[in-house]
Amino acid sequence: MIIQCDTREQRYEHITKSFDEQGVKWFRSKLPVADYIDFNRPHIAVDRKMNLGELCTNICQQHDRFRAELLRAQDLEITLIFLVEHSRNIKTLSDVRHWVNPRLKISPCALSGMELYKRLCTIEIKYHTEFCFCTKEETGARIIQILSENKPKYVFGIERR
Repeated sequence: MIIQCDTREQRYEHITKSFDEQGVKWFRSKLPVADYIDFNRPHIAVDRKMNLGELCTNICQQHDRFRAELLRAQDLEITLIFLVEHSRNIKTLSDVRHWVNPRLKISPCALSGMELYKRLCTIEIKYHTEFCFCTKEETGARIIQILSENKPKYVFGIERR
């Protein structure tokens, strides 16, 4: 496995350190979508999000750019998997329902955990993508696992059972 890391990815040293520790080769180069792919199997891509707050921003305030990336991935027949670094209490998509968005205190327009959950479920179905969760410490290992499993929930629009 050789992992290609997008040049626009920021604050990734904890991830490449994990790659190095596990003996996985990697290099930086611009990607058409996402942040990480296995250079030898580029049909699955991982897009890392720092936390649920960043994901909310992408979905709400940067919706057009976010949707464009989802459509670009479909056009290129790339299964896009979002890996969200968050606390240990968010392990699955259904856990997002219980997330308390800190922005709710300052903005009545901010998404609640339940509202975000519903939007993520819709995005998974509509764009044949997947949302996975881990802690910051687990990110590198999870990227390796996702890219090597080669069995995402959706592959080119077909749901796996």
